[in-house]
Amino acid sequence: MGLKESLDEITNLLKEQQDKKVEKKFKYPFGKKVGKSQGKKNYVTVLVINENSRVNWKKYQIDEQTIKHDEILRLATTDHVLYDQKGNPLIILPSWSVEPFSPKQHFEESANKGANTKGYKVLMAKMQSEQVKPKKEMGSIVKWILGLLLAGVVIYAFIG
Repeated sequence: MGLKESLDEITNLLKEQQDKKVEKKFKYPFGKKVGKSQGKKNYVTVLVINENSRVNWKKYQIDEQTIKHDEILRLATTDHVLYDQKGNPLIILPSWSVEPFSPKQHFEESANKGANTKGYKVLMAKMQSEQVKPKKEMGSIVKWILGLLLAGVVIYAFIG
C-alpha cells in the first residue's frame, strides 16, 4: 500500500466523520436528576434563573406544595411541574419570584394576547374558509348539452 493510497483512505475517513453530525442528547448536571426512589419521595429538579440571567440546577423535595430555596418558601403545585420525555419532574423558578413558571398560565396569557400559535392556526383556517374563490367556468360538455337542447327547442318550434 502506497503513501497516496493511505492519504486517500484518511481523507475519505475524515469526510465520512464530517458528514456524520452527532446530535448530543440533553443530560442533567451530575446529581441533579431525580431517580425513581427520589421521585416517590416528591423530589424535583429545579432550574433556578438568577437576576443576572445565569442558571443554577438544584434538587429539592416538595413539601405541602412548596419548596424552600434561599430560605424562602416557593410554590410547587402540579401546575408548575414539567416532565421531560423520560418522566423526570422539572420546575423552572425565577429567583425573584415565589411562583415558578406555569405552562398552563403562560398558555392562557398568550391565548388572551393573541400571541399563541394555536390562535394563528384558527385564524388561518377561518381566513381560508372565507377566501373569495373564483367562479368556476362551465365545462365544454355542459356547453354542448345546453347548445343541443336550445337547438332542439328551436327546431321543435319551427316544425311544430
